[in-house]
Amino acid sequence: MGRYIDDILQPGEKVLYSTNAHWIFYLPAIGAWIVALAFLVLSRLFVDSTAMLFCLALAAIAAVFAIYKMLTAWFHRWTTETDVTNLRVVHKTGFIKRRTFEMSLDKVESVDVNQSILGRLLNYGNVTVRGVGEGVETIKTIASPLDFRNHITAR
Repeated sequence: MGRYIDDILQPGEKVLYSTNAHWIFYLPAIGAWIVALAFLVLSRLFVDSTAMLFCLALAAIAAVFAIYKMLTAWFHRWTTETDVTNLRVVHKTGFIKRRTFEMSLDKVESVDVNQSILGRLLNYGNVTVRGVGEGVETIKTIASPLDFRNHITAR
């Protein structure tokens, strides 16, 4: 499956900047892997087989949850594209149920970036694009939101 932006480029249109959902989506999976590892280590501390099996069962449950969260985060990142071309802003999410947002750069009125403290440290945030007669669209948790904004507003 190719990139969505490559399928919709108009003649003479060039991609200037591409970004994606930030890796922070993997944080729940990382936390679950840490919990699974902690239960695995804890199981080795017990001599009693019942307590050891209980810890191993909890480690297995945490590992299954970690795999689930890792796959959902990967799928979200794989099916999300955010691009700026020389003519428009394009944002696509979804695989079977696709949702796209496209706005001509000429219609962009303002671009707002919202970042938490953690977002500032790890370089992610939400970007709100307001268009003249086009409405408002918020793109959540993207990597390098300031670079994305700069590519939209620079002309």
